[in-house]
Amino acid sequence: MGVVANLMKDVAFARHVGRTILRASRVARNRTRTFPDVADDLARRFGDRVALISDRETFTYAEYNARANRYARWARANGIGKGDVVCLLMPNRPEYLAIWLGIARVGGVTALLNTNLTGQVLAYSINIVAPKHIIVAAELEGAFATARSSLTGAFTVWGHGACTADWPRIDQAVMGFDDAKIPASERPALTLDDRCLYIYTSGTTGSPKAANINHFRVLAGMNAFSTIMGATAKDRMYDCLPLYHTTGGVLAVGSTLMVGGSVFIREKFSARQFWDDVVDHDCTLFQYIGELCRYLLNAPPHPKESQHRIRLCCGNGLRPDIWVAFQKRFKIPVIREFYAATEGNCVIFNADGTPGAVGRVPSWAQGIFPIKVVRFDIVHEQVIRGDHGLCIECPPDEVGEVISKILVDPMRPGQRFDGYADKAATEKKILPDAFVRGDRWFRTGDLMRRDEHGNFFFVDRIGDTFRWKGENVSTSEVAEMIDTMPEVAEATVYGVPITGTEGKAGMAAIVPGQGFDLAGLRLHIDAHLTAYARPMFIRVKKEIDATSTFKQRKVELARDGFDPRKTSDPIYFKNLETGEFVLLDEVLFQKIQSGAMRL
Repeated sequence: MGVVANLMKDVAFARHVGRTILRASRVARNRTRTFPDVADDLARRFGDRVALISDRETFTYAEYNARANRYARWARANGIGKGDVVCLLMPNRPEYLAIWLGIARVGGVTALLNTNLTGQVLAYSINIVAPKHIIVAAELEGAFATARSSLTGAFTVWGHGACTADWPRIDQAVMGFDDAKIPASERPALTLDDRCLYIYTSGTTGSPKAANINHFRVLAGMNAFSTIMGATAKDRMYDCLPLYHTTGGVLAVGSTLMVGGSVFIREKFSARQFWDDVVDHDCTLFQYIGELCRYLLNAPPHPKESQHRIRLCCGNGLRPDIWVAFQKRFKIPVIREFYAATEGNCVIFNADGTPGAVGRVPSWAQGIFPIKVVRFDIVHEQVIRGDHGLCIECPPDEVGEVISKILVDPMRPGQRFDGYADKAATEKKILPDAFVRGDRWFRTGDLMRRDEHGNFFFVDRIGDTFRWKGENVSTSEVAEMIDTMPEVAEATVYGVPITGTEGKAGMAAIVPGQGFDLAGLRLHIDAHLTAYARPMFIRVKKEIDATSTFKQRKVELARDGFDPRKTSDPIYFKNLETGEFVLLDEVLFQKIQSGAMRL
């Protein structure tokens, strides 16, 4: 990369990130000004301007704030004070945002429940935060019923809408409360350090963790992303991401509300409906996450996909193998990829549009962004320490775990790590004594490499990368390579154990596209991957399950392994003698497990 190109990248970084830091520092300096205070201000400034739009309801700035005031008075009347928790189980709609804003206004904390959960996992999510009240939308009454018998503690359940259960209806109850501004004398003393929300991690393994989200994280996140996107009052955000997650419910919403713009809220993502919504509602921005962009790219051409006024999209998880094709086909002028975690203190942006990079930190800015890539043992899943017991920073392009320094500094609250409702889960994310005795770093759980220019490239989640033939294999990189084959609609890769062998063998689950054939896949894989990285097993599926934030679910696939008795999906084994994929049946499965086949 030339000197001029590097200089241009530095200018882009300084322009975007510098403004972001400035706005975040303004938030940090005013310790008692929280989002409920800002919402009052926005209602005064933008009053009758449309703020939140959906197929269910539309709120102006004044109506949004007034609706929140009703919920605030309801909360006070029902014993919700500073730090008390209300669980919210409701699909996407503007009312959702008014509920948690009202509860926050009186110092309460709203736990934003994943609407896809049921049974024991939903019960765990509720029990871990010990709520006083639970609000359940009528559409999710059935899901809540599957968890009811496993709930503990004392709480009141409120229905929103016409539920069959004998619950009080909160949507009717709030209409009995005044929607006027709540006097300061009736509000609790709140600071940016006070908890505002519980937002649950959406990882593909284990129970959800309830992350502590304080008022600083809410307000700083909204302002930061508003700056990064260059949002103005003329912008309208298209938001089809879950409101119970940070990206959809805080960043996408706040980025335009902070400047007098508006947000169109879709209940769920639909590739078929996406461009109709974007064009019909005159959206200029949209937020993506995970594989959303791939779903759009794999969809048939839509007559409105080139008629939109989108000027920028922002998100995380846009895989390098589709970045350029996505931007070109849909004529997206600017893509702002970022890397962050709901609960973490590691936030980086790709301000210059380098395809595939999740962010960049120039050498001169590393003091501002104390983020490092440290050597990591894939097999034992632990950070490697040197002779003195300290971590070893990776040189350029070496893969390691990304960590970010935890600081307790009133002017740098973004470097804090407030953890989870579960203290044990909190401790697991802290790396002590990394470079000097007594320091503490947040463990992202992600493997990345940083090049000599400061660009960060995501490699894999810890636990996904595996070893085969003495080499590390990145599941993400192998999947991205397979996805470059036009005849493959989607792919995910994982390691599977084989009896009597060391490490794990590669296995790919694929969704075939038009014109797909196994011989073509074999040629594509052999041409682009070294021998140890080539998947030994192929599972052909109609679709690959994903989380609500479009992260592929691998746990169940890895658990099935290559055992044909555990699925009706066809599984193929690469016979190394012939080089061809052959259908795997129970007899061949037993031969592989017995060591009779060459691997």
